[in-house]
Amino acid sequence: MNASLFATLSALAAGAAISVQSSLSGLIGRTLGVLESAFVVHLGGLVLAGAIMLGLRGGNLGAWRSVPWYAYGAGFVGVVIIAAVSYTVPRLGLATTLTLTIVAQLLLGAFLDHIGWLGAAPRPLDATRLLGMAVLLAGTWLIVR
Repeated sequence: MNASLFATLSALAAGAAISVQSSLSGLIGRTLGVLESAFVVHLGGLVLAGAIMLGLRGGNLGAWRSVPWYAYGAGFVGVVIIAAVSYTVPRLGLATTLTLTIVAQLLLGAFLDHIGWLGAAPRPLDATRLLGMAVLLAGTWLIVR
């Protein structure tokens, strides 16, 4: 399988996993609470990632010093994501929650690409991309109204 096809299938699998995780964290959040859901989800991820790394004899953790310091904020951002989804799914539904989170991802992603921030490959906002963003916003309005 070529690398581009594998990357595409991986992205699709991630999207499907986000839908399932959002539903599950919403269930946990409704029962335990929002922060409790974020804790349980991250604890489960820690256990799984730790087990896989043990199987790989530590993976590449030895290179942790070469990662920019601000990149370690990803865990904090993950808590915000899980907490927000845990709160929102039971109140707005899965489709609306995912639509709003995806549109926010795409809009911010286009901006980060435009300025080349946080390791993004610079890709300027041109008329075509701006038109695509407008269509995205129109589609979002149709889904969440």
